This record gives sequence, structure tokens and C-alpha cells, in this order.
Amino acid sequence: MLITDAQVHLWGADTPERPWPKRNTAHRPEPLGKAEMLAAMDAAGVERVVVVPPGWEGDRNDVALAAAQAHPQRFAVMGRLDPEAAGALEQLATWRAQPGMLGIRLTFHTQWTVPLLTNGKLDQFWPAAERAGVPLMVLLPHKLIPVLEPVIARHPGLRFAMDHLSVPTKTRGRESFEGLDHLLALAKYPNVAAKATGQPSYSAEDYPYRDLHAHLRRVYDSFGPQRMFWGTDYSRLPCTYRQSITLFTEELPWLSAEDKAWIMGRGICEWLGWPLPPVSQ
Repeated sequence: MLITDAQVHLWGADTPERPWPKRNTAHRPEPLGKAEMLAAMDAAGVERVVVVPPGWEGDRNDVALAAAQAHPQRFAVMGRLDPEAAGALEQLATWRAQPGMLGIRLTFHTQWTVPLLTNGKLDQFWPAAERAGVPLMVLLPHKLIPVLEPVIARHPGLRFAMDHLSVPTKTRGRESFEGLDHLLALAKYPNVAAKATGQPSYSAEDYPYRDLHAHLRRVYDSFGPQRMFWGTDYSRLPCTYRQSITLFTEELPWLSAEDKAWIMGRGICEWLGWPLPPVSQ
């Protein structure tokens, strides 16, 4: 079974030569680089990861793309783009021509980013991304899904993967999933998938995180295995990398072997257009 982590952050240090915007706090004090990530992947049995450059670095893709270009079968990138920057829309036409680049990740969960969604500032971005065939990953809380839903409906050729099941940041347990119905309502759109990433961080229990199981089942029942993607947000995991895998492969008995193959890796690769590795003879 191909195991592909649908979200991992890699980043470099905050230095005078490469300064960060002073807006967000990193998941941990020390940067996470490709060498450490490859070692963790090898130890846990993870073949591939989708690298999502973190917002605390600003709109940078250099570290992620360097990893993908050095190890094209292990890393690929959903990069950051400031839609309001000069020439941003023109970049979309050739965005996926960058070696290792699969698409764009947008975030709408801070005081700086929510207005991009609510004030119509992306009205030209959505159709341009659709024309260019650039898939999106979107981070926003459940309460903002009704704002995004009309965009999804107007652009059926634009693929949206909803990060972390749209669970609000810094919540745990029952509070995390109070708005899950908003996400499940998007399952009727074939161009929407659910990223079940970072889920242990939203549990109020210890492994095997039984308070998550019923919510994961609802997502599975709504989206199906081909549009439900496993992943970790590795740098903030409250468990071992291996436990984040076995939560899905061993603790959810209602998943069939075929379901697991889709959820644990094949689905995200096919959704983003990352060619599957050749089958060994």
C-alpha cells in the first residue's frame, strides 16, 4: 500500500537574510528540513509527503521546492501564492510547470487572511485557477464554509481539498466537530475532497483517539474513500508518526483494504495529479 502524507510542513530558519513576517508562530522552535523528514518517513513506512509551506515563513516555496526537486518521488508541493501580489494571476498559467509543484494552498483562518475570502478579493483568482487547472488546498474553519460554498458551486472544474476537515484551530474534543455538518454538506460537489489531516491534535483523549472515530466515519460515509485523504501535519503531532498511521490502518475496522489504499495515499496522489510510482515487478 502506497502511504502518502497529505500535509507536512518543511521550513528554514528565521534569519536576517531570510526573514519571516511577524504574524504567526511556528509549530516548534527548530526548523524541520528534508533530511529529518525523510528519516521519519523511512522509519514509519511513509513513501511520500505533500509539502505545504507554512504561513509563518510568509509566501515562500523555496525550501519545499528544493526538497521536491532533490527527491521527486518522495516530496511534492502545494505552494503558497499571494493572490493580491502584482502578477499573481499571470503566474497561475505556468504554476504547475515548476518542477515539484502540484497546486496552491490558501488559508483563511487569521485576521490577515479571512478578508481575502469575505470581501470578494479573490473574484478573479478563482476562475483563473480553474482555467489553469491548479488544484487548491484550503484551510478555513467550519463557520466560513458557507462563504466558500458558492465559489465551489460556480467553479466545478476547480478542485478543493479541505484541510484538517475544516476543524477550527486550537480546539479539542466535541468543540472541534460542532460544525462538521458544514463540511459534510460539501460532499455533494465532486470537486471537493476532505483532508483528514492532523486529527490526533483535535482529540481530547490519548491514542487510539476513540473520540475521533465517529467523526471520521461520518466523513467517510459522505465523501467516500477516494475523496478522504490521510495526513499528519507532522510537526505538531501529539503521537508517534507510526501511531498516526495505525489510527487509520488498525483502529477503524470499518475500512476495507481497498478503502485504506485510497485514503492512505492513492487518493491524494490522483486528486493532485502526482503520478503514482511504477509497480515493482
